Amino acid sequence: MADYDALLLLSFGGPEGPDDVMPFLENVVRGRGVPRERLLEVAEHYQGFGGVSPINRQNRELLEALRPVLDVPVYWGNRNWHPFGEDTVRQMKDDGVRKAAVLATSAFAGYSSCRQYYEDISRISIEGGPELIKMRHFGDHPGFVAAMADHTREALERLGRDDARLVFTAHSIPVSMAETAGPNGGLYEAQIRRSAELVNQALGRDQPWDLVWQSRSGPPQVPWLEPDVCDFLHKTDAPAVVLVPIGFVSDHMEVVYDLDTEARDVATERGLPLERAATVGTHPRFVGMVRELMAEPEPVPCPLTCCPAPRRHRS
Repeated sequence: MADYDALLLLSFGGPEGPDDVMPFLENVVRGRGVPRERLLEVAEHYQGFGGVSPINRQNRELLEALRPVLDVPVYWGNRNWHPFGEDTVRQMKDDGVRKAAVLATSAFAGYSSCRQYYEDISRISIEGGPELIKMRHFGDHPGFVAAMADHTREALERLGRDDARLVFTAHSIPVSMAETAGPNGGLYEAQIRRSAELVNQALGRDQPWDLVWQSRSGPPQVPWLEPDVCDFLHKTDAPAVVLVPIGFVSDHMEVVYDLDTEARDVATERGLPLERAATVGTHPRFVGMVRELMAEPEPVPCPLTCCPAPRRHRS
């Protein structure tokens, strides 16, 4: 068992008001050469929700759920918005934290979903501050699987259809990034498929299911994982669908916009009965999973060659 004396919840961050939206997006894309027109388009998604991303509120809820079940202090820091990780680590140093487990709000391998969090840890670590140990991928952990199965079961019950097809969703990434995910490549998609199959098994279902992708961005000439969720819904012959956002741990902006707004609009246009399962959020089995991960032996860090940063394409 690793000897942690704190937990750091390390997340993406999100705006909490209209004036935060553009500065937040500029932080997200810094150094990537994303056209301002694209940022303004994405900003409209946030402004449609009052300029507030649900992610920070959901992280606060997760913190409050974790504190009663952990016997160490729990901290929170973000990559792209307040509270920034570097500020949190300075506070941890002042508090005398020696060694902290880091729970990244992403369950799977890949550059954006794993390697970039290692980069964050390296960037925010300070001399004399706590040693920061990123916990392992957890998409196959029984706590994660049970939480997703419970929420999927609830969505099936709301839909009230025995013939509903489960359609698992995750964030699309460039094909080149997917091919280099993990030590030997392909791990991002393989882990997500494994997690989806475990959820399907936990539900006792023997029907086929689908994996689709959402939230693609970037120049159109760069191939990304497909099919897109909306393209799938336009073409499917399923009589009813439950969307299961297996690739996310909270109902943040990409879930509520891409699935609850865009995908639902497609389903409504087609007359397709559709429900969306909740993400793991603060489900007790997911919260308990964090304690179990902290009790495991200290994970071996991924090799530096694992999940390399993507090549940047010019528009």
